[in-house]
Amino acid sequence: MARRERPPARPRTRPRVLLLTSSPLDGAEGSDMRLASDVLDALPDVDFVWFRQWPCHRQERPRRGRPVRILSRDGVPHVPQRVQAALAGAVLARRVDLVHAFLTVGRTFPAFSWLRPLLLGGRPVVHTVPGVMDSRFLAHTRPLGTTVALSESMARRLRAADFGDVRVIPPMIDLDAWPYLPRPKGHPVVLYAGHHDPRGGAETAIDAAATAWQEGARFRLVLAMRARPGQHADLLDEALRERAGAAGLPDVEVRGYVEDMRALIASVHVLLFPPVVLGGKADIPLTVLQSLASGRPAILSDLPQFADFGHAVLRAPTGDARRTGQQLAWLLDQPRSWDMLAERGRRLVEDRFGPERFAARYAALYQELLS
Repeated sequence: MARRERPPARPRTRPRVLLLTSSPLDGAEGSDMRLASDVLDALPDVDFVWFRQWPCHRQERPRRGRPVRILSRDGVPHVPQRVQAALAGAVLARRVDLVHAFLTVGRTFPAFSWLRPLLLGGRPVVHTVPGVMDSRFLAHTRPLGTTVALSESMARRLRAADFGDVRVIPPMIDLDAWPYLPRPKGHPVVLYAGHHDPRGGAETAIDAAATAWQEGARFRLVLAMRARPGQHADLLDEALRERAGAAGLPDVEVRGYVEDMRALIASVHVLLFPPVVLGGKADIPLTVLQSLASGRPAILSDLPQFADFGHAVLRAPTGDARRTGQQLAWLLDQPRSWDMLAERGRRLVEDRFGPERFAARYAALYQELLS
């Protein structure tokens, strides 16, 4: 009896995934945009759908996937852009295999989370949480699906808020794009980079720098500041200059948005980042990873999220400008300790925040949910 031939196997199709962000992927930089872009680059076997800024764009557009236009002049997630993203996401969610949201838990997120069945339908959802603006929002929020936290500390907070299935996948940094650099020569430069957020660390950095100056350290303090939508950046920058002058710091530069962050970090000796609260910033700030990868020691506040950095950084009690300043003065006066921390920071980034580990974890999560 002749054996019946089996029909040829159908070619396996690549999964289609919607990258749900609150603003265009090629718009203004932010932790959510950076994470979404890194996932897009790390998983070449996935067909991504993402939001593109129109009619212009601020950053280089990703070359993969299918872009969907969102009307935006500056690429910043204003209310109209958020509404467009939600409506476009509601349509596109029905046409993909999986939705991957990159959304900070802010003021409007609880309402969005309760509308999740209406907006996103029955597709599986991965929600990467860059950060939480205020813990009080968690009490009124429902999980969108499988939740991804950037740190163990954030994962514990989300589980305590009944988020259910919470995984931990730290962010990644391109180690080739951020090579280890020798210690810069010349007059030391200390960098603070962050937003004009209440208790975000800029004021503490100025007061800590003043303490280090009083203890004999000599350096230039650079404040690279970014404004949130609706803030008056010029007025806020001037307020920081006045605070520095009143504290007796003679060598301070307050900058706005920095186009070439690589050049700036290459020129500095120490990153000073002592926030009291992170607010809308990512649990694992990208600037910290960039600095450690480049061999630039960091002095951070003692927030639970920063415990993941271990002994690769110096940490001072949160809000303690005096202790932070003492650590800064000590580090600038100890070249051997500087070298040791620089090497530890680079090794930490290679071991925990490399692109291979990042890609493998997200690929495994996608496979699990899509199967």
